[in-house]
Amino acid sequence: CSSCWGIEPQLRKLKLEYGDYFDIDYRMGGLLPSWDIYNSGGISKPGDVASHWDEVSEHYEMPIDGDIWLEDPLASSYPPSVAFKAVQKQNPSLAVRYLRRLRELVFVQKTNIAKAEVLQEVALDLDVDIGQFESDIEGEALQRFKADLELAKQQGVRGFPTLITKGDKTPVKLGGVRSYEAFEQLILQQVPGAQKTILDFNARTIFDVYPSLTAKEFAVLLNTTLEGAKSKLHDLAEANLVTEINKKNGSLWLKN
Repeated sequence: CSSCWGIEPQLRKLKLEYGDYFDIDYRMGGLLPSWDIYNSGGISKPGDVASHWDEVSEHYEMPIDGDIWLEDPLASSYPPSVAFKAVQKQNPSLAVRYLRRLRELVFVQKTNIAKAEVLQEVALDLDVDIGQFESDIEGEALQRFKADLELAKQQGVRGFPTLITKGDKTPVKLGGVRSYEAFEQLILQQVPGAQKTILDFNARTIFDVYPSLTAKEFAVLLNTTLEGAKSKLHDLAEANLVTEINKKNGSLWLKN
């Protein structure tokens, strides 16, 4: 979902500052089974999503190009969800990278990630065991995805993203895109005494940690303004340290 992309800046910073105290177990919500049965919030056909994504892009200051829904719309969100579960079965850490790449493709590069060839190509790029990947998509990964859907139903999850804590404390369910401070406070409530890691990065070295960043992510990680972040990113591009993928509603910056 587009809001899940909007939450990336906060989660990336939290992982660096409080990563010793929590892990993220990604579950798939199956937001779009098919257009034959989907009708929610005034959205009933692919074209309805285009303007919605453009609005979300401006609101979250993240590059999201809604034109994909006019040019090559996804028929369902189920194929990429199942593909993610297949990679997650092999390697949870690799699955996070796989999910990131899918998000970059669909939100920034207008790539239809419901297509089997796209899902396979990304898996190959990440050196996933492709034979096991294809086998699991028809078998265990599909069952794991169905289990995620059942869990969402049991937990009463109706919107995405939704964060549900697990641990010694009473579980907390937090829905929607929240501020960094809200997530930080949640961690401190769940893990009293958690100590923040002070980030020691500069504009160049942050790309050694995250080789792809949006301007918003760059700004949040370096605690600067969005305009300041864009200026520094252009300086890095002029120094041939990063490459800009410039699209309608923003850019993705890749380490060279």
